[in-house]
Amino acid sequence: MVKAVVGEDTRLTSAEDRLSQSAIPAEVGLVIGKLSSALDRGFVFDLIPTPSNDDGNPACSVLETRDDKKKPSKPKSQSSESSSLSIDSDWVAEHARQVSRMLLGGVKVVGIYVWASESAFKNSTMILCQAIKGVTDAIRHLDPGLDEALLIHICYSPRRWNCRTCLLNSSIISSSLRPCDFKLGRVLSSLQRFKCSYSFNFRLPIYSGGKSAARTFTEILRQELVIHAEELESANAMIDGDLVHNDEPCNTEGDHEIELLCPFMKASRADVSAAKNVTGLLLFGGSIFSYAYLNAKEPVSQAIADIKADITRSMQSRLDIICDEAQDLNPADVGDNEEAEMSKTHISKLIFNSSTKACHLRLPRRVLVPWLAGTYLCDYLQPFETLEVVKERCVEFMSMEHSSLDASKISEVETETSLSVAESSMWDVISSASSASGYGLEGNVERTSREDGSKRTGNTSDASNVPILVAVFVLLLSVILGFILYQWD
Repeated sequence: MVKAVVGEDTRLTSAEDRLSQSAIPAEVGLVIGKLSSALDRGFVFDLIPTPSNDDGNPACSVLETRDDKKKPSKPKSQSSESSSLSIDSDWVAEHARQVSRMLLGGVKVVGIYVWASESAFKNSTMILCQAIKGVTDAIRHLDPGLDEALLIHICYSPRRWNCRTCLLNSSIISSSLRPCDFKLGRVLSSLQRFKCSYSFNFRLPIYSGGKSAARTFTEILRQELVIHAEELESANAMIDGDLVHNDEPCNTEGDHEIELLCPFMKASRADVSAAKNVTGLLLFGGSIFSYAYLNAKEPVSQAIADIKADITRSMQSRLDIICDEAQDLNPADVGDNEEAEMSKTHISKLIFNSSTKACHLRLPRRVLVPWLAGTYLCDYLQPFETLEVVKERCVEFMSMEHSSLDASKISEVETETSLSVAESSMWDVISSASSASGYGLEGNVERTSREDGSKRTGNTSDASNVPILVAVFVLLLSVILGFILYQWD
């Protein structure tokens, strides 16, 4: 549990100056940073204001509570004491979901902040709890281990900062908020940087019968990501070429290279090709470029855990982007006219079976955007998008200045790759592994019918009989020649 929080002095002081000069009565936004369970401390890197919603209304406003039974000549000081906050929790949650995709390993949305008077804050405890719950629910699929969040109150009357931790129980109530120590200091300058290039290659079965046969592309990948995250937890790690055997802090400067050593193959994956009801395989492979940031006092095991979590989050984020594209499409049932169905069905909603025709999908690729004090944000670029789109999202979601974004400094660390459904024999898939080059994600689906497999098995048996026949022929020829030579003598 977090007992103390340290905020980056330069960023939080700048945010306070901006708010005091704007003269707005209330504002809500996201707290970006890290919560360290090993140190029982929280670190706040920046405060990101939630932009206005689609209707142009602010995400947070002040409501004055009025009682018609009382006299209208109520003093202004008493009226301000009855004010409360109105927060668009759904919009703040959506903002958190978008921002969470753009944060690299270890850096997360750790809570919300609110700029309001003392009385408005006290009268809005339940509203603030609902906003925190909405934010944590929106990002929980990217951070399943999230168990607490921060609520920072910037009070302008009187001017002061207050921080509370919120335990994320099934129901968040006012008693879930607990005060904690808060101070400003230097946080970003003491961060250690770790990077990793992780390669993977999955073979996911496509079944011909049972409940597992009626699974969409999205369902297959989501289940695989859960399995892969569990396997990734058991991977050993090397830092700068040395196997990690202790849990001490890293004191050297510069970027550190992490290499993950995963088990060669799980037995469950090895037996996939032997399943009788498997009609094809979805091949999903490539490389992911990952970054993580560690406080100087945190152990190196935390950096390894953050890298592993970032890899899983990156895969999940790309899948979410694909699903967001198709959310307005009506789901189509796969029928006899498969070709017509596929022409109007997004691949994320496509149900793979033995009659699936060839299709093609390009996956978003990760790009790195310079952020604060040598740190990076990330974004995912669709094949039809340019770097200008990345700049627009940074301005909208991260409240960055457009003039500070230089397209030449945005690192395209992953090459453009694709996911496709191709017609081919499953036996060819089993005998030869598909590999990916460069940084990115790619994959394809190889399918075949059981009859094709039987034919291939029959052909293989015929081919294996040829050497036996040759051996028998040579043996008979040797016996005959020996008998002739014996008679000759």
